[in-house]
Amino acid sequence: MDRAVDRAVGPSAQQVAEATREAMWKDDRASRMLGMEVQAIGPGTATVAMTVRDDMLNGHDICHGGLVTTLADSAFAFACNAYNEVTVAAGFDVNLLAPARLGDRLTAHATELSKSGRTGVYDIHVTNQRGERIAAFRGRSHTVKGKALVEGLPVGKGAAA
Repeated sequence: MDRAVDRAVGPSAQQVAEATREAMWKDDRASRMLGMEVQAIGPGTATVAMTVRDDMLNGHDICHGGLVTTLADSAFAFACNAYNEVTVAAGFDVNLLAPARLGDRLTAHATELSKSGRTGVYDIHVTNQRGERIAAFRGRSHTVKGKALVEGLPVGKGAAA
């Protein structure tokens, strides 16, 4: 494709999602401190992983439920901000289904169920390295209309080429 034509079309929705991931990641001290990695990003989707460390264990020698929830919440944040519009959590529900143990590699997969106006609903499931479900998380988002994460990129669902 001709570069002039490509520029005229603008960035794809995937390119916008990738740019927002980079913008968010550089300031996401909490996710980085917990050793999380953003493995995949797309419009309304994200996959984030972390390995359970010794300092993440509670008194029962299992990963603290709040840290499993934090992993899911991080995937939720990357998924719902992938349209280059500042979006925050309005609330979430989480069900802890099985314990995570020292050394487990946890992966949170976030998927958009609905996005209309300023509200969105996302499902995030957390699994371990064996594919066993550890947690089910449903997040509700609120978008701050017109406030871009990355200046110069399209803003909002459907705005990218």
